[in-house]
Amino acid sequence: MWRFGRTTRTGVLKRTRSCGAQKDKLQKKYPTFTQRRANLSLPPVGVCHARKTGPFLFPEWISLFGSSWSSSSCAVRLYCSGASNTDPIEIHKHKLMLWFNHLPQEEKQFGGYFSPETMHVEPLILEKRPEEGEGSSISPYRESASVSISPTVDQLFHLSQSEEHGRGLNVLLYGAVGTGKSTVVRKLVLDWCSGSKLSQFKLVVPFSCEDLCRSSKPMSLRDLVGRKYMHLRRTPFLSGEGDQAREVLFIFNGMEKMKLDFRIGSSELCSDPNEVLSSEAVVVNLLRKYLLPEASILVTTRLSAVDRIPKKYVGRYAQICGFNDPDRQRAYFTSRLLLQSRGKPDKEAESLIEMLYLNLQRESQLAAACFLPSYCWLTCATLHFLHFTDVKAPIRTLTGIYTSFLRLNFGGEVMATGSMSSQEQQTSLMLYVVRTVGKLAFDGVTSKRASFSESDLEQWIGGKTKTDEELRQLAVFRTDVLDFFLVPCVEYNRIVTESSEKRYVFAIPAMQEYLSALYVVLGENKSALEKVTKEVSDIVGQTSEDLSSIMNILSKLIPFRIFAIFNLLKLFPKLFDRLSALSKGRIANTMAAEMFRSEDSYNEDVLDQVEQSLLGVQGPQLKQEADTKSFELYPIFMGGLLHYGNRRLLDQLGCDIKSTTVAQITRTLKKQLIKESRKQQPATELMDLLLLLYEFQNPRLTSEVLKSVKVVNLSTVRMTPLKCFVLSSVLDCTPSSFLLDELNLSSCHITPDLLSMLWPAFHNTHCLNLCDNLLSDRGVTHLLDALPGNKSLQKLSLMHTGLGDGAAFELAERLSQHSGLQELNVAYNNIGDSAALALVDACREHPTIHTVHLYLNQLTDVGKQSLHVRGVPQEKNGRRVKALASVTEGSDISEDWHPILSVIGKNSLSWERERIREQLLVFLKDLEWGRKQNQSFWKRLHFHRVERMVRRTLRMLEKGSATGTKPVTK
Repeated sequence: MWRFGRTTRTGVLKRTRSCGAQKDKLQKKYPTFTQRRANLSLPPVGVCHARKTGPFLFPEWISLFGSSWSSSSCAVRLYCSGASNTDPIEIHKHKLMLWFNHLPQEEKQFGGYFSPETMHVEPLILEKRPEEGEGSSISPYRESASVSISPTVDQLFHLSQSEEHGRGLNVLLYGAVGTGKSTVVRKLVLDWCSGSKLSQFKLVVPFSCEDLCRSSKPMSLRDLVGRKYMHLRRTPFLSGEGDQAREVLFIFNGMEKMKLDFRIGSSELCSDPNEVLSSEAVVVNLLRKYLLPEASILVTTRLSAVDRIPKKYVGRYAQICGFNDPDRQRAYFTSRLLLQSRGKPDKEAESLIEMLYLNLQRESQLAAACFLPSYCWLTCATLHFLHFTDVKAPIRTLTGIYTSFLRLNFGGEVMATGSMSSQEQQTSLMLYVVRTVGKLAFDGVTSKRASFSESDLEQWIGGKTKTDEELRQLAVFRTDVLDFFLVPCVEYNRIVTESSEKRYVFAIPAMQEYLSALYVVLGENKSALEKVTKEVSDIVGQTSEDLSSIMNILSKLIPFRIFAIFNLLKLFPKLFDRLSALSKGRIANTMAAEMFRSEDSYNEDVLDQVEQSLLGVQGPQLKQEADTKSFELYPIFMGGLLHYGNRRLLDQLGCDIKSTTVAQITRTLKKQLIKESRKQQPATELMDLLLLLYEFQNPRLTSEVLKSVKVVNLSTVRMTPLKCFVLSSVLDCTPSSFLLDELNLSSCHITPDLLSMLWPAFHNTHCLNLCDNLLSDRGVTHLLDALPGNKSLQKLSLMHTGLGDGAAFELAERLSQHSGLQELNVAYNNIGDSAALALVDACREHPTIHTVHLYLNQLTDVGKQSLHVRGVPQEKNGRRVKALASVTEGSDISEDWHPILSVIGKNSLSWERERIREQLLVFLKDLEWGRKQNQSFWKRLHFHRVERMVRRTLRMLEKGSATGTKPVTK
């Protein structure tokens, strides 16, 4: 029952039903409205990019229907008044509230209980011109007097006495990618709709500049507004008569997407709202105050485009600086993580927030990254994935979170390489990121480096640019995008001198591994031969002329020395396919090699490493040198990027991974994984392999890889709800005939609540080991509810799991449901005489059980004697059930005395030492009594031998206590 996120009829049905439910909800809320189907071929609200959605980007409801705004399968019904006395402004507010309040698909991972009001934390806003101070950015922790008087956006429109009377105010809000510009504007619009802010404006009209620049048809201002907001077509506020426009606020979000030209020769002057112009000319005339001069305007833009509007047309500049202190960051995390159920604070979330806040207060690298609200969202999404995954939640993967994060920030953005009107000469911004920042990240991973110098950045990012256009692009990229990924290294820069070169790291460590994986999977890491053959193959495929004509074309493009390769491709088309297949095979081999690095075998599993990077490490921690940096998430990301859902999102980013490429990589990868999985892997490495299979979301591949696995030993791995879910999901892909020799989950911090998530994992194993977990009696109940589905279980170990008499009685009552069970281990628990006797009696009635481990329980001497008697068959040739309660059985040595002492010696330093000491002293007492009952020299010698072993174990225990040795647990 692995839920893979494929598009199914059920999923489509659920979306259709949800749309119907939304319709009914709206009908109840606005019963006087008549229904009209709205044309959503273009964004009805223009405050963000068409594909930029999410908690800090809006409008979020787009993602419910895919990346396109038009949706015939599930169109949103909006409602307008058919009556002539209905106020169009109120209709406008209702529609904006509906559009802007809708949570996107990405918010479903947070439980869907949040509203824009509860999620919003006001970022730092400083009223200052771009040329003021050092550059256009502010240090995350710079103490400044201006920080304490940070204005809100609506306060920027409070006109002062010196403002020119009769003219609206133009406010330019600028900031880097991810600082929260779109979120602030979105909240501003919602506050206006509710009447809490911007009360001086009776009409607020938001636009997306990306949407406007795509509109090729000239139209007037009134038509432009009416096209987006049909109910405002006849509003008198836009007529240009009188001064009604002073109560109007236009919002243009993402001005960097438009090519505004304020030269008179390029954008003619116009003061008539009904005159037809290009969309750029309409915006220019609004900013010039030539068109509706009384109207106020709010423009948001990135840093690189601040100078596109002449200073004389801007009344106020304001820089949005994100979350400049840990308290703002904590407020954001609290709003996201605290409510895991409707209205009920979650204690686990509270402790999680406290650990996170401690890490932020240390001015850690995470605190520097969370200066950007975008990275606060990524941190929240990752922590929610790590700590609050359950069987009811939608399928989420770590790769999917990072892919969604990049789509939310850069979806649909392009970089022009020539004429802006030629779409063929545009490349996606994300692909440009992969080829520059991704190349830097890949170089760091291959050389085991997590920090980079300025010379490294110069070498890998734009170091080979030649043309003026490329230099211009690079300048924009460095200003707007590069700082989004790379930030100064906090710890390194604390100790370097002023003359030393600064070091830079990825804002979130896992981002380096994600971009490295994307760089490899996209095939950007090609050899020179592969690049040449790819170019030539493309030309061959795109032309149908004869060989001589092609030669003439190629003579202008490539050197003559590679014509031989072209001829081979022309005569043997399969040659390129073979080279391509070899390239894909190398990607698969890279994934397998990175997964099974021997030097990473003793590291913690990937999920624990990700958690520590966010929450910090409590207590002393050995410093890890840069050259020993572990990048174990890198191959797992490569696997996750091949999943169809992630490839679909990447395609929206302009990063296309072909299905044929995935098939070739998968075929080679399967062989490598099967080969490596046959070897015995350390527990943490095995957990990483399971995570890779989960991220891959390919049940057929998973099933074929696991066929060669006979033992799943995750002993000492700290199991969390997510790890339990991953283990169950992966094992649930196997056929019913699949059987494990052993599933070892000892010392894994498994609780009764986690057992319910592990049910599918219990169904296909001969031996189930759950010792050294605090299961208690309630956990045994959960376990016994799950085990009837297992018809192959032969050995069950519940040693040291906190079981009491209630658990023993319940085991005795339900043993008959497990007909194949042969050995039951409930040693080192809190079981008394009566419960132990009842359990042994039930085992005697069971057809196959032959051994019960009961040593180190709360048994009296009388109870041990009774257990020994119960174990003896009542009739000749009857079946014996061994009840192992001590190293002695009556007056004889138990034949299993050595395994008992071996188990105690192995765990003596990690178990409760005083209790073990008491039990060893009881063993000595039993041995002394048994020795006195025997006159045989050889038997007394045997008793002395066992007694020496017990005393040796006791000395080892006391020596460990004296030296203060602590148990080694994970």
